[in-house]
Amino acid sequence: MKRIACLFLCLFTFYTALAQSPQDRKAILGILNRQIADWNAGNVDAFMNGYWKSDSLTFVGKVGVTYGYDATLSNYRKRYPDRASMGTLKFDILRLTFPAKGAAYVIGRWHLTRPQIGDVGGSFTLLWQKIGGKWVIVSDHSS
Repeated sequence: MKRIACLFLCLFTFYTALAQSPQDRKAILGILNRQIADWNAGNVDAFMNGYWKSDSLTFVGKVGVTYGYDATLSNYRKRYPDRASMGTLKFDILRLTFPAKGAAYVIGRWHLTRPQIGDVGGSFTLLWQKIGGKWVIVSDHSS
């Protein structure tokens, strides 16, 4: 009985490891790189293309929890109204894992270089989901 349980555990682990392809990892990293480029071009609307366009999107930041794509976009626009406040964005991806099929988890650091008003930065965790064949951020916790 122990051998059968061990076999099932090994098969489950192997299947979970194969559930996401190298293309999934590449797609997520590509979206993050595109977000950096869009931000650094001053295009918050394009930056938001990495997020799930849904009222169920969650964003947790220093002011609390925001629900929904439109509210999250509005907060970005308020907090970063001009190029000086947006600065130059850099991400450091510390970990990218796939805990289940169609789900990804990213841990990283963000940094804004802003010579005129001072640099800021912090950490983030992103929960991704593959919806309609496309990877999107469904929950963002940035501090």
